[in-house]
Amino acid sequence: MTMTRQGRTAGRVGRGGLRDLRGLRRFRPAFAALMVLGWAVLYPAHSHALGLMDAWRAALSHDPAYAAARAAHDAGLTRTRQADALWRPAAALQAGLGLASADSAMRGARFAAPGFGSADDVAFDTSINGGTMSRVGIELRQPLFDRERDAQAQQLRLGAEQAEWTWNDAQAELMLRTAQRYFDLALALEQLRLIERQFDAVTRAQTEAKDRFKIGDKPITDVHEATARAAQLRAQQLAAQAQLELRRAALADLTGLPPSDIAGLALPARLPGDTDIGQLPPWLDRAARRAPLVRAAQVGLQRAQQEARKTNGVLSPTVDLIARASRELLTGSGDYGSSASNRQTQGIVGVQITLPLDFGGGRSARHDESIAKIEQAQAELERARQEASEQARAAWLGMSVGRAQVAALDAAAQASQARLDATRTGHAAGERTTLDLLNAENDATAAQLALLQARVQVQLDGLRLARLAGTLNEPRLQRVQEQLGARSPPP
Repeated sequence: MTMTRQGRTAGRVGRGGLRDLRGLRRFRPAFAALMVLGWAVLYPAHSHALGLMDAWRAALSHDPAYAAARAAHDAGLTRTRQADALWRPAAALQAGLGLASADSAMRGARFAAPGFGSADDVAFDTSINGGTMSRVGIELRQPLFDRERDAQAQQLRLGAEQAEWTWNDAQAELMLRTAQRYFDLALALEQLRLIERQFDAVTRAQTEAKDRFKIGDKPITDVHEATARAAQLRAQQLAAQAQLELRRAALADLTGLPPSDIAGLALPARLPGDTDIGQLPPWLDRAARRAPLVRAAQVGLQRAQQEARKTNGVLSPTVDLIARASRELLTGSGDYGSSASNRQTQGIVGVQITLPLDFGGGRSARHDESIAKIEQAQAELERARQEASEQARAAWLGMSVGRAQVAALDAAAQASQARLDATRTGHAAGERTTLDLLNAENDATAAQLALLQARVQVQLDGLRLARLAGTLNEPRLQRVQEQLGARSPPP
């Protein structure tokens, strides 16, 4: 075949491009062997597919944040018992031993005794020097009325209630976090698979462009375009592999499962079954009452109100039922004999009233502080309700708009695939350029990945909305599991 001058020039340029291509392809066998060896070491052949519920159950027993929430829940349950104990009788035993001295003098006393008559202006003197004193006693106190104690008990019960809410939300948060990391890894797996499939198609187009250039059927620009696109895809492949490793490690850290067991994850194949999510106002109302941050703010306001009760009122007496018994014994030597002793035994049962007197103004200052904190807690509650409403509105719109978006992206993916098939046919017949084919390959891959991402986003928005409404539980997560498609094999 006779080539024109222009063809010979193109041939020289083409040979330069082919040399660059051969330089790139020279490292492909070593690179491929290294990748295969790395995957074989990191992820053995016995790896199995991991379901969403499998990841959730594994995370339950491994996630440190959830373990901390469980311990906080167990600690919070004790606050109810502490509140009840504040109104139960409290007993105290007392015992003491030490050195003591005593001296007493009584003048002008009257003495009377059977058989001795009586005498006035009598003196009694006792003395114990360097003696030993021992004392034992027991006191039983039953609170009858104590405003501060009652407020403290209410605060403890609120703390127990908050611990239960926090525990339930920790489970919902772990579900959402597990689903997020599960779908992140599944998308990374699918993205890498699509890039590798596109890379294979571009490589075939690259080889075809090279062969057809050699016979003068295609210009050198087709070879350059295919070579450039292959290099771009190779860079994307390396970035996707790095992202895959990061997301694989993130899910492994959450679940405690080795990376070799995290493979073949599934992605949503269809929209959630509950297609009618209703109107926005009911969801906003549920979020304003049940959202975790709202409940925490409500408890904060109630605790501030109980703190104000402790110092409410000028007078705040306490009334206690008291039962006390004690015995004291002092023995030693005195000034009036070689040995002396003094023994006292007491017993009392009655009601004790204590009335604190605030001369320094500390009580009123604490009350003013508690009133200011009530205003702060009310403002924080209102802010929490606004934040919950914003989050609920975003999740509801994400689901509502996401359904239409998924339908549009599904149509776009089908159209992109049809365009790719037609472009392949046209390219084989010479009616489409290599650049047209490469663009069609890229658009079809991007459309398919965008569809999968949109489906995942709708699922996650549904879980976020359920968490804000206080309805995110295992049955809800199980419904998401049932909507997942076939698992993709690991790359």
